[in-house]
Amino acid sequence: MGRLTPKEKRVGLGLGVGFLAFVAYISLGLPDGLLGVAWPSIRGTFSLPLDSLGALFVSTTAGYLSTSFFAGRLTARFRLGALLAASTFFAGVALVGYALAPRWWVVVVFGVALGLGSGGIDAALNIYVAAHYGERMMQWLHAVYGIGATLGPVIMTLAIGSMGSWRWGYAIVGALQLILAVGFTLTVSRWDDKKSPGRAEVLEGGEGAAGLGGTEGESDVPRRHHQDVPMLETLREWRVWLSMFLFFLYMGIEVALGSWAYTLLTESREVSPRMAGFFMASYWGIFTVGRIVAGFYTRRVGERALVVGSLVFTLMGAALLAVNVPGVLNLVACAIIGLALAPILAAFLSGTSRRVGERHTPNSIGIQIAAMGVGAATIPSLTGIVARHLSLDAIPFFMIALTVILIGSYLFSLKIARAARPVVD
Repeated sequence: MGRLTPKEKRVGLGLGVGFLAFVAYISLGLPDGLLGVAWPSIRGTFSLPLDSLGALFVSTTAGYLSTSFFAGRLTARFRLGALLAASTFFAGVALVGYALAPRWWVVVVFGVALGLGSGGIDAALNIYVAAHYGERMMQWLHAVYGIGATLGPVIMTLAIGSMGSWRWGYAIVGALQLILAVGFTLTVSRWDDKKSPGRAEVLEGGEGAAGLGGTEGESDVPRRHHQDVPMLETLREWRVWLSMFLFFLYMGIEVALGSWAYTLLTESREVSPRMAGFFMASYWGIFTVGRIVAGFYTRRVGERALVVGSLVFTLMGAALLAVNVPGVLNLVACAIIGLALAPILAAFLSGTSRRVGERHTPNSIGIQIAAMGVGAATIPSLTGIVARHLSLDAIPFFMIALTVILIGSYLFSLKIARAARPVVD
């Protein structure tokens, strides 16, 4: 068999790195899928009250926000491959720690390590893809998260049913994370432009974009080096705060629907628990399908049209839900909202540099991902307050108001970006 040509080596390198990127993002969804199925068994093992899960949420969120917020600084100071290897190692150790924990407080402590690892993987991969590839790759990267979130419950169900303990589920996924850490360790140089001339050549010439699921239309994505920009300098840019607000709102709307739709459908809309449960079980599947499909047309329609069109359809779905037409149309309304929201996150991430400027993009992506965590905790809580003081039927109207604010904020951010472009670029 003949030796590979330099071009063939570059394409193969892009494929290898792309495969690891997708596997790593699938791994992000696995722990989220495990916990929902495992929690009743974990409570029984440690004799915990129902609300004890809050402590684990606090610890994992604290770790997640710590690494995601400072991801721009971390990727500027450390090789990206090394950061990914360390992050997956932390996540793997944490999950194995869950499996071996003799006391509940040990699980809570390991939750910090899981958050640190997850935040590092999430932010680092988003920074890398935003810097080197187009919107299509970003859509597909986020689509595979749903695969992990779907596989997690399956793994945990099999672990409890066939292996007799929830601990095996965490041990299996933890082992997979540690294997992934080895993969990142062996490919450290392939993730770093400065350390790997061959990789830089791929990114500049466009072969890498094709190798990672891109097309010739995406081959004009330039190579970008991470600048070590002080975080305080980035935080002085109010464009960054506006962009952060977009992610806060978006993730809050997404999670609020996922958290409250079942209650709304069963307690206020007379949808059977079985039907509502089936719909919510497929919620991540809806997002996955939406993001996969969006990957095929996102380059054609452009970021602005994709985001505005998706938010308009979100409004339509929320309006249909607010009207409360009897029957299956309530489920259809939720499905419309889910499909419409699906491609927005990746589009927001891909457009970060256009909103805040190249110099502040790495720091901003980390800040934005941290803002997502805050939004995911804050807005669903506010939704609950609205439902308690008004009614469950007020939830769709609250979603409409938030979506209108999100549309206005996004259009304003584009206007500011256009005004600043001659100075920034």
